[in-house]
Amino acid sequence: MRKTLSPLFILALFGSAACQKPTPAAAGDAGAATGALTGPQTALTVKGSDTMVILGQRWAEEFMKRNPAAKVQVTGGGSGTGFAALINGTTEIAMSSRPIKDAESQRVKQLSPSGPVEVAVAKDGVTFYVNEANPVDALSIEQLKGIYTGDIANWKDVGGPDAPIVIYSRENSSGTYVFVKDEVLGGGDFTERAQTLPGTAAVVNAVAKERFGIGYGGAAYAKGIKELKVKGKDGQPVPPSAEAIQSGQYPLSRNLYFYLRRPPAGLADAFIRFSLSPEGQQVVTQVGYFPVAGSVTAPAGAADAGGKP
Repeated sequence: MRKTLSPLFILALFGSAACQKPTPAAAGDAGAATGALTGPQTALTVKGSDTMVILGQRWAEEFMKRNPAAKVQVTGGGSGTGFAALINGTTEIAMSSRPIKDAESQRVKQLSPSGPVEVAVAKDGVTFYVNEANPVDALSIEQLKGIYTGDIANWKDVGGPDAPIVIYSRENSSGTYVFVKDEVLGGGDFTERAQTLPGTAAVVNAVAKERFGIGYGGAAYAKGIKELKVKGKDGQPVPPSAEAIQSGQYPLSRNLYFYLRRPPAGLADAFIRFSLSPEGQQVVTQVGYFPVAGSVTAPAGAADAGGKP
């Protein structure tokens, strides 16, 4: 069983000035609410979701500007790769675009009885992409399932041109792959015709070049292609807009997560605080994702991450 910490609970648990007087072991100073580094640890590894890697790298850049002594290394490889690294001890924070699986959770718990700890750090909508020249604008979950299981092989069957559908997918270590398998395919298998690509950027690039292609990934990567609307249960097409994703109206809305072996402390705590702070959530918006509700805000009079009032 994973422990889910809401942003506000993290703030309360690790020394909110509004709740208790911060101590060096907890928050260090009031600036910790926005990610000031106060402990001796100066290096942090963050690994996992390719969907989140650009976001994670931007957070790391901004955090290190505020904390020059810190070194935060962010790499991708897929959500499954991040969980494997968390389990074998080669990363402190695993990034994931899907919730942790029961088997992964049990392995973490064997190593740390207080874990795993889950923190939602941003919101996203899994988006299906087509070429800009494709006249199809919207598909239902059932139609997407039919395409990706191989039951639908021609665009004319979903209101498009008489042409074979060229299908692009992600590798099975990808959290987005798992999300689509569970939420769109209902746990079914992807068609053997699906071409597996190593990251969302590669999927977008392939669809942009292939007139009859279709692919999927995070909303932030949708550049140079057309995003499909997805029909909800009422049959109405819903775009992957900020409003629809944050409200949950978009059928394929999801959270993006950090996972840890145990409740965060030191540099990991400071980095998570920054990610959830107003400054960190502004980075979320700049990258193309959407803020989580209840993100951490500094108590009145607190210093910012650079220690300035």
